[in-house]
Amino acid sequence: MAKVLSRDVGEFYQHYPRLATIVTCQARGKDNAMACAWHTALSRTPPLFGVAISPKRFTCELIPEAREFGVNFIPFDEAAISAAMGGSSGRDGDKMGHFRIAREKPAKTQVPILEEAYAAYECKLVDRMTCGDHEWFVGEIVAVHLKEGLLNDKGVLDLKKVLPALYLGADFYATVAPETVKYLERPRL
Repeated sequence: MAKVLSRDVGEFYQHYPRLATIVTCQARGKDNAMACAWHTALSRTPPLFGVAISPKRFTCELIPEAREFGVNFIPFDEAAISAAMGGSSGRDGDKMGHFRIAREKPAKTQVPILEEAYAAYECKLVDRMTCGDHEWFVGEIVAVHLKEGLLNDKGVLDLKKVLPALYLGADFYATVAPETVKYLERPRL
């Protein structure tokens, strides 16, 4: 297949799919949540995780006030939660209440933990910087929520037990086929 060179990034979906997450926070006396596809682990020691959020988003205002945020990983059969949280603003009302998003009690913060998430991080804000048209929030993970029995004997997510939601861009979601998983031993020099 031939490659096409473009001098314009276009819709900027070339780096997708991305794991669908819901970033949550609690500030001004209310819970808030937003869909977030731009995120990554940054460090093991200390355990740091980063999320990129547009200043247009209400969550971008709330995280600096709260000084903490949650990252909730959603299974494919609950991808509609991601679409709902990405399609409306907390400025307009209580999204989590309107869409009847069930929450669990956090362990070390005030951030909402979504009941349907197969895993979630509670993060304390440790850094913030502007990166182009987004704000990059770095949090230290202070608690991890994980539904029991979802990891294999190597500590990796078992795709026979949970299928993560992958965001493809432009409101499309997918997941992975468990039969495509293969272990590849790293070759050495």
